[in-house]
Amino acid sequence: MNIEVAPAYREELIAAGLLIPLGSDGLYARSGVFEAILEAIDALAVRMGADHGAEVLRLPPGMSRGAFEATGYMRSFPQLAGTVHCFCGDEQAHRELIRTLDCHGDWTEGQAASDIVLTPAACYPVYPIVARRGPLPADGHAVDVMSYCFRHEPSRDPARMQMFRMHEFVCMGSAAQAQAFRATWVARGQEMAEALRLPYRIEVANDPFFGRAGRLLATSQVEQALKLELLIPVTSGAAPTACMSFNYHQDKFGETWGLRCADGSVAHTACVGFGLERLTLALLRHHGFQPAHWPDCVRAMLRI
Repeated sequence: MNIEVAPAYREELIAAGLLIPLGSDGLYARSGVFEAILEAIDALAVRMGADHGAEVLRLPPGMSRGAFEATGYMRSFPQLAGTVHCFCGDEQAHRELIRTLDCHGDWTEGQAASDIVLTPAACYPVYPIVARRGPLPADGHAVDVMSYCFRHEPSRDPARMQMFRMHEFVCMGSAAQAQAFRATWVARGQEMAEALRLPYRIEVANDPFFGRAGRLLATSQVEQALKLELLIPVTSGAAPTACMSFNYHQDKFGETWGLRCADGSVAHTACVGFGLERLTLALLRHHGFQPAHWPDCVRAMLRI
């Protein structure tokens, strides 16, 4: 990230009233104009994926602790995880809490972890939901899912929010079905970027795995090209922002959740993810802060 460009763009967005800081880096309220653009992008993604006949799921921003642990997220990305803690004490503990507040002390010491974890990726809760139903249909199964997500990486780069929305299409089926699904969306993602007149490039990428073992996982992910990203200059031309991702998980989630194909084999999965806030920021960066003045072709594509 260009440390000069990102804060400057952030301040422009704030001055225009598009983003409203909420006291923690990477946490914002969004204006009506910002939301209208985001919702138009979301609707465009839905239209582009309509031929999948996908099951629609809209999820809350939290998932169960058990399901979260099963994903292995804490083994790979502990630095990004967020948990929901709550007060679980008795009346005496409450009195101590009040005294701590009155003394401006750390009241969070009296909190305990609940059974809810903040969702780090929209697709994570989908796999156990579908697996509980039994074997997949012969032609696989697709899900259209959207959720608020959380990742603990505070930043003054407006494209790196801590709480953001992710819209995904998920495919579960054979290896061939999952790979074909991803290839289809790599092409469609480029079509979307071109129609919106956004500069982009596609690159092989890796997730931010933690630690020495994580570096090995990242290397393997890159070598197998399991993760591709569509990058758009948002806050920096030298370090463009990942606004879409195209992921082939092989049989990882199939093994984790006992997800089976119709023939009994372990299912493979793939997904395409749209970073809705990032795509909104990209449009604002490249076409200006007033959608009424955007190119007619872009407005027509978004139906705004």
